[in-house]
Formats: sequence, C-alpha cells, structure tokens
Amino acid sequence: MKQVKIFDTTLRDGEQCPGASMTPAAKLDIARVLSELNVDVIEAGFAVASDGDFEAVNRIAREIRNAEICSLCRANSHDIDQSLEALAPAEQPRIHIFISTSPIHMKYKLRLTPDEVIESIDSSVRYARRFCNIVEWSCEDGTRSETEFLKRCFDTAIRAGATTVNIADTVGYTMPTEFQRIIRTLRESVDGMDRVDFSVHCHDDLGMATANSLAAIEAGATQVECSINSLGERAGNASLEEIAMALKTRSDILGAETRIDTRHLQKASALVSAVTGFPVPPNKAIVGKNVFAHESGIHQHGILQNRLTYEIMKPEDIGFTESSLVLGKHSGRHGLRAKLYEIGFELGENAFESLFVEFKKLADRVSVVSEDDLRELVRDYAPDAARSANN
Repeated sequence: MKQVKIFDTTLRDGEQCPGASMTPAAKLDIARVLSELNVDVIEAGFAVASDGDFEAVNRIAREIRNAEICSLCRANSHDIDQSLEALAPAEQPRIHIFISTSPIHMKYKLRLTPDEVIESIDSSVRYARRFCNIVEWSCEDGTRSETEFLKRCFDTAIRAGATTVNIADTVGYTMPTEFQRIIRTLRESVDGMDRVDFSVHCHDDLGMATANSLAAIEAGATQVECSINSLGERAGNASLEEIAMALKTRSDILGAETRIDTRHLQKASALVSAVTGFPVPPNKAIVGKNVFAHESGIHQHGILQNRLTYEIMKPEDIGFTESSLVLGKHSGRHGLRAKLYEIGFELGENAFESLFVEFKKLADRVSVVSEDDLRELVRDYAPDAARSANN
C-alpha cells in the first residue's frame, strides 16, 4: 500500500495564526510530541523571521532525531543561509523554498515577471542543493496559477534538484475534483515527477482542506502538509488528526497509509491547545470531547450492544480511554440503567420506572444530568437502592 508522508507545519504555519505565537521552549515541547506521533517532517519554523524562530529551529534540530527537521525560506540565498545555520545540528535537515506563482501574486506582491520567477526558482533550488540533500520547493497560491506556467515551474524546480515539489492551495480556493485534475495534470505532463515526492498544502477557507488533501492523495500526491487542530493562517490548514485517521479508517478506499502512531493524537491536540490558548471545540472531528460521547437514547442502546453501531473508530486508537454515555433529555432507559449500574445502583423494575420519570423531568431543565444528579435522584425516589449501595 502507498505510504504517504506527513509534513507537520504546526510550528510554522500554525504559529502564523493570529494569537498563536509560541516560545522556543513551547515549540520544542510540541516537537517532542510530534516525534512520538512519528511525523515524517517537522517544519520547525521560518529561521530568518526572528531570533526566536531561529532558536526554535536550532533547538529542535539538536534534539529530534526520528524526523526530518525543516525551515522555510524565501527564494533567496540569505534566507537559505540562515536556515542552513539553524538546521546545522539536524540529522535530517530539509530546506523548504517557496515563491508565488499566481498572476495576482506575481503582479502585486512580487512585482516579478513569470520569467523572473522561473529564474528565481532555478537559482534558489540549485543554491540550496549545494549544501543540503533534501530540498523542497513550493508554489505559493499554486491553485490560482495558470496551468502551463505551473508546469514550467515544476519542471524548473525538479531540474534544479528539488527532492519534493509542493503545490499550495494558499487561500483555500480549490475544490476536490478540481484539485485532482491539477495534481494529475502535473504528474502526467512534467518530466521527473516520478523521482520526487509530490506534496500538497491546503488551507481551510472554504472548509475543504482535509477533503482536498485526501483527493490529492487519490490523484497521486505522496506527502500532505498539515497541522495539529488545523492551526494555521486565517481558517487554518488541513488537520493532521483528520488526515491520519481518515487514512487509517478508510485505507480500503484511499489506498494509502501513514507512519503516524495515532494513539498520541489526543495528547498532541491537548498540548497545542494549552500552548496557544485556543480551546478544541467539543465537536471537533477526531479530537473533540464529544467524538466518543453519546446522548441519544437510540444511539446509547446501540453502543451498549455493540459500539461499532455508532463508532467507526476506537477511542483508544486516538488516545481517549473509552466512550462515554452522556445523560440528557434524549437519553432512554438503556442509557440510564447502564449509567446507574456504572455508579453502583441496581434498581428493581418499579423503582427504576419511577426514577426514569423524574430523570426525564430533570433532563428537560438541565443540559446534562451528572452523576451527582443521579445519586440525588436515587436518594429521593429510590431510597432502598441508595441504602443498598451505601452498604
């Protein structure tokens, strides 16, 4: 089965999310967890951006040994030199060079002609390859670039020595089927694509980052750039946890797998949330606290019989301890009886039915009926069961 590389950009693109600035020490803590996850590439920062970013890249390069350590660079020798210095202690250093290729970026941001962009790609990649064996080249705003020009850019980067070529959906503009056409066109029409890794970097402005990344894998991409908790510019990046679990759960359809040890996903998510101060929404796919929580009576009954009825993943595969039954107004008798048994109460049929009526009344007044609420209901409406439990 095809192996897809996971390139984590939590520490670089993730930190570009407003309010998500991280200290070098915090970045190192996150890098350690990324190492436990077995990510293939850790983009540790943008070494030239600040002294703090340089320090973070350097500290991570010194310690982490089971992943490539990467620094982002613009297409110039100064950025590359700074990155090379920061990455010097790394066992597996990677230089990541980017330049915009869309008409709007070339005209208004770079103020360069297409031919000048081509020359910049060629010279920067060749320069980086003189000092580093692993060089990635990325086209910023690639999905809004002209197809024929993209072909020239990819061809130039590969001929100059890039070992990975990456197309970025920088503003989250493309759709999955459209992205697949772009990926297939480049794979089929650019010489040397079979000798390099083909990477994608998707943003979530239209909520398509994960879908676009998975579509790209189906079309032939061999690396996905993503972040923990989808952290990144504006609406964020493709979610590492979603990519990893989609490939683990649906490898039968996607035909690919990763090296990720998914048992550390919840730990990584919690750490990134704590460091940035951005809470994980309870309904966040994969790592939200509600992913394995069930309140509906129909669902609770199914879970109690066989958890595969309503769970397509195992909580322990992500780092959660177990599923949970949450008691609320939608809960039924099966869920209530199971929760009562869990906290030490076994009620006869008549007592249980009386308690169930009172439980429903309470559930209409509160969002969640807690274990303490249940104990109080038992004391008030099934005192014999309460005394039995106390004994």
